[in-house]
Amino acid sequence: MRTTQDEELAVTQQSAQLPSPAQVIELLADDFAAAGYQIEDVAVVSSAKPPRISIVADGDDPLDLDAVAELSRLASHHLDDALPDATPPYLLEVSSPGVDRPLTAARHYRRAQGRKVAVSLVDGTSLEGRLGALSGDAVDLVVRAGRELTVRPLDLADIATAVVQVEFAKPNPRELELAGMGAAEEVSE
Repeated sequence: MRTTQDEELAVTQQSAQLPSPAQVIELLADDFAAAGYQIEDVAVVSSAKPPRISIVADGDDPLDLDAVAELSRLASHHLDDALPDATPPYLLEVSSPGVDRPLTAARHYRRAQGRKVAVSLVDGTSLEGRLGALSGDAVDLVVRAGRELTVRPLDLADIATAVVQVEFAKPNPRELELAGMGAAEEVSE
């Protein structure tokens, strides 16, 4: 009888007594939400030495070192209670999605307001601009039209991919204004 990779992974996780990604999410989602963060992704790698449970979290507030430490403490407490006989011991990693994570949910666009993005539309065209406000199922994109800046509304359904771009220079104040960012608001990296 042939087994699939998923079945082999489940057997390996059982032998290492580690939970599935869905079980990790179920166990931790409420506490992460109470701390102001959502679990974006979980990877359980039983074949690693030591086995690894990686949790990617995101929230409206940046995931700084203090937040990572608090979320790691919460996760460790719950996982240690749920896995008292985990053999071998596992490594727990809690991290942010990273700047190169594609924007896939409305909350990602809201959190990235004021950031420069590269957008590919479902019609095959590409744009680069600064994310403006999210309103319902549409987001504003501040783009250059020659020497002028203009706001172009985009339906989220028309966006194939959107990725935040790393900026090394200060953003143009007019772009930030058009993106709905006040003069006192900063765009965090």
